[in-house]
Parts: sequence; C-alpha cells; structure tokens
Amino acid sequence: MTPSEAATLLMISPVTLRHWALAGKLAFVTTPGGHRRFAEDEVKRFASRYMPANKALVTHINSASGDGDTHRILIVDNDEQFSGFLVALLQCLFDPVQMEVANDGFDAGQKLQTFRPHTVLLDLMMPGFKGFDTCQKTKENPETCGTRVVMAGYHTLENMMQAMQVGAETSLLKPLDKTQLFKVIGFDRLSVEKR
Repeated sequence: MTPSEAATLLMISPVTLRHWALAGKLAFVTTPGGHRRFAEDEVKRFASRYMPANKALVTHINSASGDGDTHRILIVDNDEQFSGFLVALLQCLFDPVQMEVANDGFDAGQKLQTFRPHTVLLDLMMPGFKGFDTCQKTKENPETCGTRVVMAGYHTLENMMQAMQVGAETSLLKPLDKTQLFKVIGFDRLSVEKR
C-alpha cells in the first residue's frame, strides 16, 4: 500500500503515518525509487496493537480490505492480452478473489511485497526475466515462502523438473486449460451468472 492508501485505511493524515513509520511503530519497505510501501497485514497489525479501542476503525479496516477469506492472486506475464484474459476468467469464480497483474519482473517483485498474494501465476520466460529465478527467490524469502507458485509456459519435462526444483507447485502448458487451471488454484466452481 502507498502511504496515502495506508493513511486512508487507518483514518489518519499521511504526515502522522510518516512519523509513526520513522519511529519504528509501523513497518514498511522502501522501493528502489525511495518510496515507502506498507503491507496490508502490517497496517492491520498496527491498528490492533496501537488502536484496539477504536471499534469504528476496526470495522472500517475490515470493510475496506474485504474479509480474510479473499484469495489474492498475482498474475505475472508480459503478454497483456493473456493476463487480461486470465483476470476476466478468474473473476467468474464464486469464491472471493482479488487480483493484481505484473507485466515485468520489477513490477512482480514489488507486488510480491506489497500485494502479498496467496497464489502467483508466473510465466516461465519473459524478456529480461526468468520465472524460475523469481520462483526461487520467492520461496527463499521468509516473508513470501508460503506463497503458492504456479508456472506456465512452454511445457517440457525439463521445464517441469526445473519448476519443481525451485519450489513451484506445478508447471502448466500455455495456452492454459481452464479446468486444469481452476483445479490447480483450488477453485472448482465457476459462476456463469456473475454480472
């Protein structure tokens, strides 16, 4: 979350948020460009620790961020048409789902830290970016090691084995088979009526 988004969620001014962050009360990461970013879970933890008596704030945070059952999916693919197709497809689910798209490796790294996805749909190969390396770094990082990684791309036995070695749950062939994709993600109920 940006400082402005975090401040809005906590119902405080961005200046107050900055003071609390610099005092070490609210953890943040700094982007390569020098901007602060706050994890939603960290903002919730902060509110429960420092503002537990503010029931209106707790209600506000829970309604603004959705319930805890919302499954977060990060789609990492440089093909914007394909990633748009995946977003439209996954929005057909009954289950609550929240999605973000990263079209390059830099954006993927940032969104892994700020969006905190439960599942990452990761392209095997993108220009200047190897999905295998990203998967391995995700699994080696204590903050993201629990993230499920599903790789997709040119499907060979070698790619499948390498995906497993770096911690991916599986590697799927592109174009993706919808039934297989939903099974792997864990959603098997489609809403054909969603509007």
